Parts: sequence; structure tokens; C-alpha cells
Amino acid sequence: MFRMLEGVKVLSFTHYLQGPSAAQALADLGADVVKVESCRGAYERGWSGCNTYKNGVSVFYLMANRNQRGVALDLKSDEGRETIYRLVRDKGYDVILENFRPGVMDKLGLGYEELKKLNPGVIYCSCTGYGSSGPKVRKPGQDLLIQGMSGLAALAGPGDHPPMPTGTALVDQHGAILAALGITAAVYDRDKTGKGHRIEASLLGSALDLQIEPIGYYLNGGTLTPRADTGLSTRIHQSPYGIYKTADKYITLSLTSFENLEQAFTPGALEGFSAKDQMDNRIEFDKVVCRELLKRTTNEWELIFEELGIWYAPVNEYEDVVKDEQVVYNQCFMTMNHPVAGEVKVLGHANRYDGQPVPLRRLPPELGENTIELLKEAGYSDSQIQEMMKQGKAVSPEKKQDK
Repeated sequence: MFRMLEGVKVLSFTHYLQGPSAAQALADLGADVVKVESCRGAYERGWSGCNTYKNGVSVFYLMANRNQRGVALDLKSDEGRETIYRLVRDKGYDVILENFRPGVMDKLGLGYEELKKLNPGVIYCSCTGYGSSGPKVRKPGQDLLIQGMSGLAALAGPGDHPPMPTGTALVDQHGAILAALGITAAVYDRDKTGKGHRIEASLLGSALDLQIEPIGYYLNGGTLTPRADTGLSTRIHQSPYGIYKTADKYITLSLTSFENLEQAFTPGALEGFSAKDQMDNRIEFDKVVCRELLKRTTNEWELIFEELGIWYAPVNEYEDVVKDEQVVYNQCFMTMNHPVAGEVKVLGHANRYDGQPVPLRRLPPELGENTIELLKEAGYSDSQIQEMMKQGKAVSPEKKQDK
């Protein structure tokens, strides 16, 4: 059921989050993904947010590298480079996913043009900050920086505070899915035409894509209102649209008709306003919404809103999210039993297929876990593999244990 991409063979030269998440999405759906790392290992093995490690293993690494094999090579060596050439040219590993700085793969002799000579049908996806060329190509491309540069951060936050980026790597994760989508489409087209493709996925493109609605209005004469100090969470929607303080907690309120608000609020609270003011005089209208919502508890408002069919939601912390009945029903989380880290809980694949969540087939690989297997597949003899290990041009757990 979950082998929809079976037969697709991917070499993933990725690190941080965008690249590994894209690779994981493909691996979840059955692609044979090989994570290619240096002999020191990818960045995410040695860093984890909140210093979250399980028995010394980075949770940041564990959350985005499942269902794939791993090989550790010195890509600056002739042998490391030749291994990749053999896999691409002779063994059908004809999808390349990478998120190095522009130009790095070219310097390694592993750029698109070089690999295209070996296999004209190669599909080569580069994930960058701003694109593979252009005036900002040398700028550091990172989720938070792109949120600021792209206008995304300027959409949110109270008006009397600095613009506010989102509290998660939103651009990275969206960019990962766009990269995986591009690869899937390219594979589909190659099956029909035999033609390979070069895909350029960027964090800038991802961040702008997330803003399809507000930037679309701006480009066509729409006026975005200033960031508000009320509960309004956007610069484009009518009031109410945001998170509001109640007598005891907070509540999320969205796209509510004037008539329903009149029924929910204190009689006369909206006197002097009309439905037109929800957009045209949105900030002043929203001040009334804020005052009214302070009069009752969150639970009291939920009962009123439920009866009136008003769109609302709680404002949950993670301790509430993980226990939410719909989250539990959807089986959103996956438990991995790792030989070193122990029990690790991570987000699973977001979609369900034919009513089922995507299963765990492989744990995130140990550094070089499948190096010997891949070197043999590339045609190296046991003695050649031993020599590569001895010279530090390849790493495998088996070799470590031999020492």
C-alpha cells in the first residue's frame, strides 16, 4: 500500500531540515532513499533544539530521516566521487536531492551538468535559500532570515511590537514538500518522455507561496491594514479573525457574521456598526470584540458559539494537542524504538492513504549504516572496500566495531 514510489532511487545529499524532510516524504511513500553524508556526519546529528537528545542521539536528526538507508563517504576523494558516479550511471540512482550552498556540489564534481553526462535522465533537485543563481545567491538562506526578507514576518504580531515570525520552521517544511512534489512530478514526466529535469526549490519560493493570499491582494491594489493591537492576527481579514483573551484564557475566532455576533454579544454592544465595518473599520470593530470576549470565560463562550454555529477553536499548548481526540484518532504521532535513543516519539507522515497512516519501515540510519552494502552495489570488491575504510574515505558501523 505504501510503495507508491517503489522503484524511484534517490541519493539525498541533505542536512538541516528542508532537505531531510523532503527526502523523508519520498522515503515514506516507498522511494529507495540513500542519505549520503560526510564521514563526520550531517549537521543535524550534532544539534537539536532545546538541547533535546535521547541518550546522546539528536532528536532533530531522528525526526526527519526515517525509512532510508545511509552511506558515509569522503566526497572530496576520488573514490567517494566515483562511488556516486557508479550509482548514478550504472545502478539506477537517478534522482538527486541536495541542499548545499549553490556551487558546492559543482566543486565536488557532483553538479547537475556532470551527473547529466553520466545519466541523461537524471532528476536533480537543489534546495537553496534564494535560488541557484541571482543577486542573493551567496546570502545565507535560513528559515527565520527568509521569513523576515520575504514579508512573511511583517504580516503578524501586535502593532506595538516588532513584526513576528512564526514559532516553527514553517518555510523549511513547506519548502520540503514543494521539493518532494517537484521530484514526484519530474519522475512522472520522465516515465512518459524519458527526459530528466533540473528542479530548483528555494526557501524564498516557499515563503512567497505561503503568502499567496495577502501578496495577491497587494499586487492587485488591495490595501493591507497596519498590524493591530487587538486580537486580529492578519492584515487582510475582517473582524473577528484571530486569538482573543477571555475572562480566564484565550479563544480563536474566525469569519463570523455580524448577525451572529449581535446574538452572542451584550445587547447594543455593536450599536453604530454594521457588517460593512467588519472590514472597512476592522480595527475599531475588533476593539469591541475584544471588550465583549473579556466578559465571559472560554468555556462559556464555547457553549454560546457552538449553539450559534460560530467558527471557534481553543488555543492549545502541546500538552493539550497530544491528547486531543482528533489528533489521537488520526494517529498523527509515531513511536520509534531506537537501539541507542530508546523510545522516541515523532510526527508521522501527514497524509493517510486508504484510511491508514504511513508505517515506519526503517529507523533513521546510523552514520554509514549501509556503507558496505552500497559500496558492494557500486561494484567494489571486499579488498577495495577495506582499503577505502582504512584510508578514511568511507565509514561504517561495522568498521568501527572492528577497531
